[in-house]
Amino acid sequence: MTKQGYDEIQAEINRLWTVERPEVVEECYEAAQLGDRSENAAYIYGKKRLRQIDSRLGFLRAKVKEVVIVNTDFLPDSDRVEFGALVTMEDDNGDSRTIRLVDQDESDPKRNRISVQSPVGRALLGKLEGDIAEVELPKGKVEYEIIAIHYGPDPKESE
Repeated sequence: MTKQGYDEIQAEINRLWTVERPEVVEECYEAAQLGDRSENAAYIYGKKRLRQIDSRLGFLRAKVKEVVIVNTDFLPDSDRVEFGALVTMEDDNGDSRTIRLVDQDESDPKRNRISVQSPVGRALLGKLEGDIAEVELPKGKVEYEIIAIHYGPDPKESE
């Protein structure tokens, strides 16, 4: 997992534990003070929300428990596409796109973060600049030419 993905998960854990959960606990406490809990919608909803928060916390903590963190800012250069690489590729129509290869748990196509486990990610792994990666997508076969491979911080983010 990338350091950025790990930090995002840790931030969510922190927000759930220190902000949301205490708020819901307080709401449940106040609702419980109103009397009969069996017909108290605020109390019932609050308890349900607490279970959801606790479940999410458990899931997130398990996810980061034994994860290997890769700081993509300090990856050594390589001429091959590997985990953490920024890959600039061009499709059959001449449209180019730069993506970062990440773990499936931190994949976010809107932010150009593509999972190495995805069809595109698997097709790119191990390729060199100038290679063609063929990807079988639901809309059919697509070919991407690898234009550039970069390791380290995204140059566009430092502008």
